[in-house]
Amino acid sequence: MKIPRLPVILILTVILYVSCNNANRNQNAGNEEKQKQEEPLKVPPFNADSAYGYVKAQVDFGPRVCNSAAHEKCADFLVKKLKQFCPDVIVQKGQVKAFNGTTLNFKNLVASYNPGTNNRIFLCSHWDSRPFADHDPDVKKHTTPIDGANDGASGVGILLEIARQLGISKPAIGVDIIFLDAEDYGPPDDQKRNEDTTDWWGLGSQFWAKTPHKANYFAKYGILLDMVGAPNATFLEEEFSMKYAPAVVRNVWNIAGKLGYSAYFLYEKGGEIIDDHLYINMILNIPTIDIIHLVKNNSTGRTDFYPTWHTTSDNLNSIDKTTLDVVGKTLMAVIASEK
Repeated sequence: MKIPRLPVILILTVILYVSCNNANRNQNAGNEEKQKQEEPLKVPPFNADSAYGYVKAQVDFGPRVCNSAAHEKCADFLVKKLKQFCPDVIVQKGQVKAFNGTTLNFKNLVASYNPGTNNRIFLCSHWDSRPFADHDPDVKKHTTPIDGANDGASGVGILLEIARQLGISKPAIGVDIIFLDAEDYGPPDDQKRNEDTTDWWGLGSQFWAKTPHKANYFAKYGILLDMVGAPNATFLEEEFSMKYAPAVVRNVWNIAGKLGYSAYFLYEKGGEIIDDHLYINMILNIPTIDIIHLVKNNSTGRTDFYPTWHTTSDNLNSIDKTTLDVVGKTLMAVIASEK
């Protein structure tokens, strides 16, 4: 079959029309992409005053050490609040052995939004506090339980406020808010031990990772908050987070940067931190990161914690509403960015 020959002028006209049409299409596509890139990041509401109030409520019970009356009262408070914000709340009770042979009665608490979907993420923090102020400048206080305002209560306070907001405006995806217990009952530094003491930490998260609150539990990724309330906090790229979930770190840090929080979320490497996220990564294989206050020691090159870590000074005076706001709004934006 022969294709009929078209007049030269007609051919040139067709070519010119197609070229212009393609150029306009490419230009429109470029404009749409540019507009898409310049579209402001959506940040759902987050109330730092409310988050601070939840931190204070926990601290007011006293040190939340496993097996104590304050621990039990705080558990009741957290369960009541979660049920107020979410209809699907599970209390996972259990017992674990501490480094010194003490049997610890613990409770992991889980609030699930849109529990029927596997398109979900989880946010977690430990809610217990340390029984030993083993880094206090006063050696006499090394056996004193700490308030854990920053180390524990700050992350829980932020997540309670997020739970409240998600109860008002339902998320498009599934979100689990998880409060892990028995994290901070590791051996005191004063006690010299020959064996490896690593796995005496994060006992509640080890239990949950081995026995999740629901069979065949799945989440795309998880975010752990630990020590997220001190003034001018700096969150470095913790090494285990970068090993197991580098894409999650980049996403969260990029969102924080777009919100103007690059002074808090630094693109600097942090050390390896034995925390709840490590066991979730190793046992449950869900990529999980740790947003944790770390400070690079320029003289030693090591990564240190904030000055009041594991001291009696880790009280409400160490909590800054601005930092709570930065972390809370970043997480709300992360949730809103998920489809």
